[in-house]
Order: sequence, then structure tokens, then C-alpha cells
Amino acid sequence: MNAPVVAAIDCGTNSIRLYVARSTGAGLEELHRDMRIVRLGQGVDATGEFAADALERVRVALDEYVSTALELGATRVRMVATSAARDVSNRDAFLAITAAALGRITPGARAEVIAGTEEAELSFRGATVGLAAADPTLVVDLGGGSTELVVGSSGSVAHAFSADIGCVRITERALHSDPPTAAEVAEATFHIDAALDEAGSVVPLDGVRTWIGVAGTFTTLAALAHGLTEYDPALIHGSRVPLGDLVALCRRLLRMTSAERLALGPMHPGRADVIGGGALVALRLAERLAAVGVTELVVSEHDILDGVAMGLADGAVSGN
Repeated sequence: MNAPVVAAIDCGTNSIRLYVARSTGAGLEELHRDMRIVRLGQGVDATGEFAADALERVRVALDEYVSTALELGATRVRMVATSAARDVSNRDAFLAITAAALGRITPGARAEVIAGTEEAELSFRGATVGLAAADPTLVVDLGGGSTELVVGSSGSVAHAFSADIGCVRITERALHSDPPTAAEVAEATFHIDAALDEAGSVVPLDGVRTWIGVAGTFTTLAALAHGLTEYDPALIHGSRVPLGDLVALCRRLLRMTSAERLALGPMHPGRADVIGGGALVALRLAERLAAVGVTELVVSEHDILDGVAMGLADGAVSGN
């Protein structure tokens, strides 16, 4: 019997990503990964609905992803959608697009708009697999519309919270100038601190020994911190950034224009205009974690996408 091939798709506020893997007795064998900036959350914080051109960008990317997955032999697919899709008024239009595409692999399949708690658990599972970490471990998934904070030990989640702060949401809400003004940074900091205060009442930071950051803001920060001239996931995964270096880098990015950020070698063109918002979230987290004795950020290339694929593979092996 051939080992089953699974396809996991994650559609967030800023990007859509594909991971195709073969399920083996030793785990997952990666066949293909891809990421595209589609900015599904364009204007959502202000309008409460998906823009027509954002939906079209998702449709085009998703059709190509499904074709790729089929070419690689995928027989199982799961697509999750996160922050941007939770509260919009025209969510059904988005779900119809996903049903038309995913049905080519599994009839009846469509995107699942998952709760922040499930997003946090999937991120924790994906981020920690294969990484040596002293527990308790804090995993932070900093996305476009939300940031998940999860504390756990030995692969098991103890506390989780989804905060409505992310690189796109914070940029659209407060960082309107290029570069942002001091007043705009102060307003964004107010929103971030309020969200982190709420998160801290659910997810205790005292006692955390390892901080793992996942998703595009953190991986880009790591690439910049290590002076890479182009993005290389093999060099990023498991890399460590001292908190002092991280804070200095985040402050520098906030002072730069989008064009200046874009000129940095590892910067994805679709991230240059919003990474200031993500950097500010990372900075405020770093300052809180430094106060409880954490000294560095560990960056993982594995995240919610890997957690989704692992769950699919588990089901394929069990026959569910």
C-alpha cells in the first residue's frame, strides 16, 4: 500500500500557504511548500467584510495549490482559515470559493474557520515537533490579524489565548504614515499592550523558559538579525536571536520606510508595508519576556500548517 499523501492549507489575514507531505511511519516527508501574500484581511478591520479583489487573489492561489497537490498525489486535504475569516459579513462567499477548489481533492471539503484556541493548539504542535526546548515553552504565532500565545510542556498545551493583534491589523488601525510617526507608534503600542494584558491573564508568562516564534514576522526578523542576504528556511529553523538584538532590530524597522524595508535582502515584497506592526508586537512581547528571565527568541519554520498536516496524517494512518 502506498503511503498516503496529505495537503494542508492555511489561509490567514496576510498569506495563504500550502504544505504537501507523504505520511510515513517516521512522520511526514515534505513534498512541497509554498507561500503567497494574498492579503485576505485587506480592510477587514474597518469594513467588516472581505474585499472582492482579496477574494479573487485567494481563488487564483487556491486553484493553483489544489492542482499542485493533485499532481503530487494528495488524497486528503484540510484547509483552515483564521483571524480574518471569523467575523466578516460575507464569509459565505469565501467558503464557496474554497469548496469549489478543495472539492477537486475531497468532494464536500471546504475551508474550516477555526477558533483561536484550536489555532493555538495546532501552532503549538507544529512549532515544537523536533525542536529541543526547555519547558515550560511559550509558542507565539504572530499572524496578520491575530497573535496566538500558547504555553505548554512535553508537547501538551496548558494555556492558550488568541489576541486580536497582528501585523496587518495593527498597521491598518494605527500605523498610517510611512514611516509611522511617534504618535502612531504610541497608539499602536496602546492597542498591543491592552491585548497582551488580556492574554497575560490567561497565559502566564512567569516561569516560561523557552520562547518560540513562528510565522512570517518572526522568520523575517530572524533572517534580518542573522544578516542573511536572501531568505533561507534551512538557516532560520531553530535559529536563536538574543532579545537585546531583537528589540534593536524591531525599533530600526519601525523607523524605516516601506521602500527601505523592501530593499533588505530577506524581505518578502508583500510584507514590507506591514512588518512594522509585527515588529512592534514582537518588541512588546520581548520586553515582557525579558522581565521574567527569557534571554532569546527561538524561531521555528514549522507552525499551524505542520500541525494541520500531522492531524491529517494521523487520520490517514488510522483510517478515519
